[in-house]
Amino acid sequence: MKITTRGRYAVMALVSLAGASRGNPVSLKDIAGQEEIPEPYLQQLFARLRRRNLVKSIRGPGGGFLLARHPSQITIGEIIRTAEGRGPNVGCRRSGRKCGRIERCKTQGMWDALESRMEEFLDSISIDDLFQEKTEEERREVGA
Repeated sequence: MKITTRGRYAVMALVSLAGASRGNPVSLKDIAGQEEIPEPYLQQLFARLRRRNLVKSIRGPGGGFLLARHPSQITIGEIIRTAEGRGPNVGCRRSGRKCGRIERCKTQGMWDALESRMEEFLDSISIDDLFQEKTEEERREVGA
């Protein structure tokens, strides 16, 4: 399975947005600085995320981006599929690869099952889950 930088950056940026927002728009510049992601790259990503109703933009002074839905309602799988334009592919059948052996391949069922389980796993985790995990880690570090 390969999730590209685009998918990883999208997840990082939306978790960052969830943490920084507190109901107020957050600029891409702020997210880019916090996550060390080039701002022009984020502009492209956020255009895609906005079209799929994961974020909404607020124009004008003090504008920026907000999550379009509550962080508990946006899954990591949805973010990755939006950013990548597809889900994680490990098997031949869904990836569109044509090897000529798919009908007799003894491993194809395993790859299909792995792909399904990965999607189920990513769809079981929300932004809120990751944000909560991040704040729990920070609390442990401060208390240590």
